[in-house]
Amino acid sequence: MTEHRWHAPRRWAVVGNPENRRVGLFARAVRDAGLPAPRVVPWAAVLRDGGAEFAADELVRLDSPGENAEVDRALRGLDDPTRVEGGARWYARFTAAVATLGGGVRLDDPDELAVLFDKRLCHRALDRAGVPVPQSPTSGGGTPVRGWDDVRALMEAHGMPRAFVKPAHGSSASGVVAVETAGRGRFRATTSVETAQDGSLHNSLRLRRITAEREAAALVDALAPDGLHLERWWPKASLGGGAAADLRVVVVAGRATHAVVRTSRSPMTNLHLGGRRGDLAAAVEAAGPHWAEALRICERAAACFPGTLCVGVDLLPAVGWRRFAVAEVNAFGDLLPGLTGLPGSGAEGADTYAAQVAAAPAYARHGHHRPHPGHHP
Repeated sequence: MTEHRWHAPRRWAVVGNPENRRVGLFARAVRDAGLPAPRVVPWAAVLRDGGAEFAADELVRLDSPGENAEVDRALRGLDDPTRVEGGARWYARFTAAVATLGGGVRLDDPDELAVLFDKRLCHRALDRAGVPVPQSPTSGGGTPVRGWDDVRALMEAHGMPRAFVKPAHGSSASGVVAVETAGRGRFRATTSVETAQDGSLHNSLRLRRITAEREAAALVDALAPDGLHLERWWPKASLGGGAAADLRVVVVAGRATHAVVRTSRSPMTNLHLGGRRGDLAAAVEAAGPHWAEALRICERAAACFPGTLCVGVDLLPAVGWRRFAVAEVNAFGDLLPGLTGLPGSGAEGADTYAAQVAAAPAYARHGHHRPHPGHHP
């Protein structure tokens, strides 16, 4: 095994899309800490040049490659950013691109990113670690889901009258179909996906209900080639007038630092699909003595990815706010502008980016990161 000598990091580098607000917010946090502005390496350049190299004293942060037409085209092979398809291609090309980055003190482990961006693998990692998760017959990815017939068969075999069908490599609810069946002939599916006249699938900013099973079947059949993950529908707790609630909890260096509540009267709570930010104080009050356990569950989920400085955990509170499950763990789940840290988190008064800038040197110094040798093509 190659020996890597420790160099105290003195500067930051970030791989991202330079025009993106994520990169801008992070760069501001670095400057506000009295440090030189980070060196920004564009994802477009990484993909065009076949990699990038970092100095031994650079702390290297990876940020989302999303919201850039050129990068999206290179990763998914599609010109329309609203298109749903191409997830498997995106995953293969993104993980390959991450592997071409060499050197530096890396804060996003490539092997862990490969798990985080496959919902089936992530579910298995959490389940094996004893983190509560919704039941899934596709955990680990060994169960084939070739289309609607397989989804229906798995739902029946596992006693799941309500289930979420998720693209294995999707994000932001892209391609998700929430399926409800009850008794003979009763069927409903909720999704943001619309099918164009040419058969292509597109994300919409509005949810729609499907009551004809054959229509949902055609949609799932079209999604299946990119890989599907199936989960039992978790009975979410309510907050504020009966709206269902879940939470995004950011964990930095192993500690839950920030949290936001999302509420909706639909199965999806994503803010771009009509979900709303809920009252965190009301959620803490509803959970009462169970709030501390909720944060511990998020920290246990993050502990499955020790080589990754920051993750965003999607936490599902059950009816009554006494039980919780982790729906997903997001590698780039820290975009919560203006939100400051939880009381007692050590990040009070700091946003998610400032918390990472403050935590990263000690995190790296204590060996949580995994050193990466220079890239050799």
